[in-house]
Amino acid sequence: MYDVGILTKLRYRYVPDHIIGELLTKRWMDNAIPFAALACLIAAIELAGLNFFAIDALFDLARQLAEFGLIALGLAIVMMSGGIDLSVGSVFALSALATLICINVYEQSVFVAFLTAMAVGGLCGAINGVLIGYSRIRAFLTTLVTLIIYRSIYELVFAKFSTAIMATMADSPTWDFLGYGTLFAVPVSFGIALIIAIGWHVVLSRMRFGWRLQAVGGARRSAFNAGIDVSLTIFSAYTASGLLCAVAGFLMAARLGSTGTDTGVGLEVQALTAVVLGGISLGGGRGSVSKASMGAIFVLVLTNGLISLGVTGPTASLILGLVLITAVYLDVRWLKNREKLLRSVYISPAYAQLPDLAKSRSDLGRTFEINDRLRSVEVIGLGEIESPEDVILDDNDDLYCGTRNGDIIRFFAPDYKRQELFAHIGGQPLGLAFDRIGNLIVCVAGMGLYQVAQDRIVSKLTDETNRSLTSIVDDSQLRLADDLDIAPDGRIFFSEATVRYGMHDWPVDALESRGNGRIICYDPTKGTTRTEIRGLIFPNGVCMCEDGQSFIYAETWACRITRYWFDGPKKGKSESVVENLPGYPDNINRASDGGFWLALVGMRSPALDLALRMPGFRRRMARQVARDNWIFPNINTGCIVKFTPQGEVVETLWDLGGINHPMVTSMREHKGCLFIGGISNNRIGRYTLERGRSDWTGMSSYWGRK
Repeated sequence: MYDVGILTKLRYRYVPDHIIGELLTKRWMDNAIPFAALACLIAAIELAGLNFFAIDALFDLARQLAEFGLIALGLAIVMMSGGIDLSVGSVFALSALATLICINVYEQSVFVAFLTAMAVGGLCGAINGVLIGYSRIRAFLTTLVTLIIYRSIYELVFAKFSTAIMATMADSPTWDFLGYGTLFAVPVSFGIALIIAIGWHVVLSRMRFGWRLQAVGGARRSAFNAGIDVSLTIFSAYTASGLLCAVAGFLMAARLGSTGTDTGVGLEVQALTAVVLGGISLGGGRGSVSKASMGAIFVLVLTNGLISLGVTGPTASLILGLVLITAVYLDVRWLKNREKLLRSVYISPAYAQLPDLAKSRSDLGRTFEINDRLRSVEVIGLGEIESPEDVILDDNDDLYCGTRNGDIIRFFAPDYKRQELFAHIGGQPLGLAFDRIGNLIVCVAGMGLYQVAQDRIVSKLTDETNRSLTSIVDDSQLRLADDLDIAPDGRIFFSEATVRYGMHDWPVDALESRGNGRIICYDPTKGTTRTEIRGLIFPNGVCMCEDGQSFIYAETWACRITRYWFDGPKKGKSESVVENLPGYPDNINRASDGGFWLALVGMRSPALDLALRMPGFRRRMARQVARDNWIFPNINTGCIVKFTPQGEVVETLWDLGGINHPMVTSMREHKGCLFIGGISNNRIGRYTLERGRSDWTGMSSYWGRK
């Protein structure tokens, strides 16, 4: 028998390899490279002994960052929309010139000067927005032309007013305060820029405009088809860029009190270097304020460091150009290979060892001998429904099931030939249960826990739980709630099979066989949700025990059934009920004799059992082999198992040929019959039990109703 060393077992059980992949999924990971580059640059400057970070130098750097950071932010907003703005330097210069003309030449108030600068910057940005957003001229060509036009206007106006600007100095305490003042030991201009940056962070990450901006940048046609006004969004992005450049020009005018022929020259290259180096995608649809700010800091520190070292002119421009082309290369390569890298490291198989399968069958005796007892099952709704993963019956003997289309269908007793759409939820309904007053509680894949009231009104109960302190991914959101049961006091316990994968990626979770699942409790009286049990291997079926203080649950890939006490003297304790099943357990429900019915969705295979003890092999398979050729659990043939509360298997039902009921994910006993569901089926089965009780129903067992 294949086995591995103790170090390999420990390494794949306890070393959290999956953290690497989860880190790469985080949006802030795009900042890792620019942050590392900035840290190395700062370290190099310190080692050079330039005394670059003295208090006075830091104050001057903060004032420069206030201006340059706003320009970089404006360009970042445009690039997030899928465009580019090469005119930011010229708009910046024009706004600074307009401010100084108002202050120094016409002796207007600071407020009037600010409004003038904003009008100039906003007009320039709006012109770009109209040409690109509404006239649909290419952004690169448009802003290259407007760069020349705005620069020409600047030079013409500067030539006329330069002498008057230089000859007059504004006598305004407010003007001086904006240029050189501090507030709480922070330069005023830096504080203004910081407030603006925080505001834009909220807009881009929390508000509708930010979502639309990234949607337009990521896929313009798809955004249009989704109902987004693409032209208006692009226009707004360029207008915002112009306004931010205007604020930067206004602050620069306050700091220097003058302007020159070279103001803003080459600034577009510096800003472009900053945003690309910060991680703003050239392809659009990706970016943030923090990325733009980090890139701006890097470029400013690099530029000022070169000046301190005496590197100026063409050499400094050459270095900045090399940094830009390197940043562009890294951005293109990262966009191209990010998903490939993520796929290669995200799947993280754990070491798992199931007991020998042959030994298991010997221990369980003849109860698992294959039979065709389900061959005679009566078929309900053949070809009329898809994916009835779970089924349930009400007090009127009507039958309910979910479908792949997000519907809950009701079949009317007694012959179940007539049906109706009971409710439309949207996501695929999985686990079903009736509460005490007859509301249907539903686990919905990708959506959470929902309720369908007796008047058919659908409402969300919960779609999140408390987040784990040690989790990298946001595990507060429910991804795959799949089965549930209700305690006598109304608390709902439901399983979430995995926090790492969605419904259609269940085979990948099987490949990992890691404790990605959990049991969650929702308390309707308090409206609270909390995680009850963590670290389960694809928990699936949940069934309340008759003591009202415990429930049993299945772990599919671990092939075991466990009992857990949520109340009473044994609260918080677990106890094994059935170990080493020959198949993969799914839903569990009560039987009329006090036992439990269990669905085995598929049977174990020696190949997969062996692969579970070879995590390195599974890792290489996930990286090097096409997904269609991976070793997956077999879910084509399963059966129904009946076991006692003590874990003794007493009966099995098979349809070996898969003629009437090819696979099983759930079953419900009701008045002497067993109603059978299967997520890959297009029918529901009804099997008449040999020793079934014609007076027993699930509703009476749970709530005492006849």
